[in-house]
Amino acid sequence: MLQFELVTLDGTKLSEEVYEVRLPTPQGEIGVFTNHAPLVSVAVPGVITVKRGAGDPPAKFELFATNGGVIEVVEGKVRVLVDEADRSDEINEQEVQKAYERAQAMRAEAKDQVSLDKAQSLIDRHAVRLQVAGLRRRHPRR
Repeated sequence: MLQFELVTLDGTKLSEEVYEVRLPTPQGEIGVFTNHAPLVSVAVPGVITVKRGAGDPPAKFELFATNGGVIEVVEGKVRVLVDEADRSDEINEQEVQKAYERAQAMRAEAKDQVSLDKAQSLIDRHAVRLQVAGLRRRHPRR
């Protein structure tokens, strides 16, 4: 088994032994298992998927939406440090959809690069949260 720790600005979101963790990196999604080679990487906005058992179906996966951070894999341990990570069951899809639409409107109305960058960051954040909510809807937890 692999020791996984997901740490946010609010504290530890998850710390337990798991079978596999899938993480979003600039090179694409990677799967980390026991005995993974040492690694330090940037985590990009995307979905963190936690699989507790080898035969677990998607309905048993734990899903988190994140805006990115830092990944460290060393000696059977994975630590992911992020500003925030929203667990799939914490996401209200209707509220996130409205926030996504507001962010798109902000981008359309942006008058300078700073406003444009802020709006795009919000769009990216809400898009990942919508992705996680959609995955959970397709594979409800049992």
